[in-house]
Amino acid sequence: MAPSHTVRILDGNTFVVSEATGDIEATPTEPTGLFSIDTRFLSKWVLTVNGERLNALSYDDLQYYESRFFLVPGLATHYVDAKLSIIRERAVGGSFRESITILNHDEKAVELEIRMDAGSDFADLFEVKDEILNKKGETYAEVEPDRLRLGYRRGNFRRETIISSSEPARYDRNGFSYTVRLEPNEQWDTNIDVHTQALGPGGRDLRIGLRIHGTERLALQHDLEEWIAKAPKVNSEHGQVAATYQRCMVDLAALRFAPLSLGGQTLPAAGLPWFMTMFGRDSILTCLQTLPFTPDLSATTLRILGALQGTRFDDFREEDPGRILHEMRYGESAAFEEQPHSPYYGSVDATPLFVVLLDEYERWSGDVALVKELEQECRRALRWIDDYADLVGNGYIWYERRNTDNGLENQCWKDSWDSISYADGTLPPFPRATCEVQGYAYDAKMRAARMAREFWGDPAYAEELERDAAELKERFNRDWWVADRGYYALGLDPDGRQCDVLSSNIGHLLWSGIVTDDRAEQVAQHLVGDRLFSGWGVRTLAEGEVRYNPIGYHNGTVWPFDTSFCAWGLRRYGFAEEAATVANGILDAARYFDGRLPEAFGGYPREQTKFPVEYPTACSPQAWSTGAPLLLLRTMLGLEPHEGHLAVEPCLPVGMGRIEVLDIPGRWGRVDAFARGRLDLHKLAD
Repeated sequence: MAPSHTVRILDGNTFVVSEATGDIEATPTEPTGLFSIDTRFLSKWVLTVNGERLNALSYDDLQYYESRFFLVPGLATHYVDAKLSIIRERAVGGSFRESITILNHDEKAVELEIRMDAGSDFADLFEVKDEILNKKGETYAEVEPDRLRLGYRRGNFRRETIISSSEPARYDRNGFSYTVRLEPNEQWDTNIDVHTQALGPGGRDLRIGLRIHGTERLALQHDLEEWIAKAPKVNSEHGQVAATYQRCMVDLAALRFAPLSLGGQTLPAAGLPWFMTMFGRDSILTCLQTLPFTPDLSATTLRILGALQGTRFDDFREEDPGRILHEMRYGESAAFEEQPHSPYYGSVDATPLFVVLLDEYERWSGDVALVKELEQECRRALRWIDDYADLVGNGYIWYERRNTDNGLENQCWKDSWDSISYADGTLPPFPRATCEVQGYAYDAKMRAARMAREFWGDPAYAEELERDAAELKERFNRDWWVADRGYYALGLDPDGRQCDVLSSNIGHLLWSGIVTDDRAEQVAQHLVGDRLFSGWGVRTLAEGEVRYNPIGYHNGTVWPFDTSFCAWGLRRYGFAEEAATVANGILDAARYFDGRLPEAFGGYPREQTKFPVEYPTACSPQAWSTGAPLLLLRTMLGLEPHEGHLAVEPCLPVGMGRIEVLDIPGRWGRVDAFARGRLDLHKLAD
């Protein structure tokens, strides 16, 4: 692979972002470094030979957890006849290991001074993201005969980076060096270990007990092979579909995150680089997308989120009894309550989605024990919907931040400041309610009614939930329908005025089931119409709206995860052809990203750009974008649990060819699904 701007490798709790040479030289505008638990443990990692920086011939990102860099001394204009080759190999797991190999191609011996400049600013990830570094503690460097210890302390909060080498090195406060003589055709090697520590009171490492692979390549490779072996196999005549699926499974393995103090259980982290931590909404939606392929992720996600469910009223963290967390952080700013993510509960959708995931997981797995285990957590979540989320008193879920310094203004999935607007472009006052969250609440109540009747032995509660859901559906279809335009409003303001823009959120309404049958076709036609569907995916905001911008974060970009739930919603209401069209757009777009769909990409019309335009700061890999192709596979094949069996009702896009998904796990054991798309007659004619 040719050199690119940055190289990323990761393994759940640890990741590295470097230049194409392998060097790390962090600046506010270049957030490179070695990161773990929301702290940058290396901000400088620069290799020189005889005082000279190195240039990249190429690099290989061999697996998500390792990379290899092929380098030569000198500038790009004069290294054609370089007499040295330098190979850097690195891997991340519980820590970070780098191997350096230097080969002498000269006809004579050479004397080399090899130097690694090393340093750490121990920046909190929020400081890096916001380009602010204002450390209140003290950094230190301790030089020992066989290692270099870099550290930061602020009260009981301590972070350390410990560097050692297999070959004897001379350590100083700014790095370490070797003096090497290489004979003709001789090579020199060393292994450098970088161990990171998160120390709490008493000097105890807070990460003891996590799932830590270590950095031994064979252990990491075995873990990945085991992960892939447990998942279904996908084969397709449209070869890119199978390749995208394989990329998704590898990225899901990379994004497994083990929260501190929870015994090494893993759930999907949201995405690299800014969101390598636990999120309620992101983890739940990713689990819903990937259930047919990685059901174990759902079980652990539900248990972890249930264990951290809100128990009290806390305005700083926006916590309520029964509320499911939004985000958990472990860095300095969270530890000292300079921001509220310890955890932060400012999300209005994670709580109903928690109930939705538990029911969907049982429908697939038959794991009744977990449904019974989490009964009280479910009941508390439903009480939150009724007792604490209705800020206006009209039966809807509303949000208004209580932490006015650090809380999120918009607490739905479109959480940027300007994502909710009226058709004239102005922003509504608070509190606000968005349409898709009401759909999630409806779905949660319907699903909880099933669990109450079948597993909790409480038919009276089931009937109460069904009555509440029916009333919500009737009320919603009265208050949110924009009659003269044939779609549902994005939101309501506290006076009941509609935020009457056309948005992708209407696809989530189909998925939830809150749309009445007589309006479903109008909604479906909007989703595949020119204003919302770009040809690659569904735009977050329709073309022609005042705030529409094809590269506006939530105001016109295409989010693959969002489009995947729109497709699932279309399929739920019987619009299989439309769902296949939407799915085909995203799967085609994946080809341009080597199978790794980013968080978002531009909403430009397909015929205008001919390829999906990258969004400049999109996370990649990102969990729910990684899950999108898996949900689209489920949607195209019509995979649904039905009376203890797996129903298969395929509808593939024209020209897709044959797809087979083998060994789909569930309460039925493991079964296979097959589908064949219709031929593309235009291509045959050509």
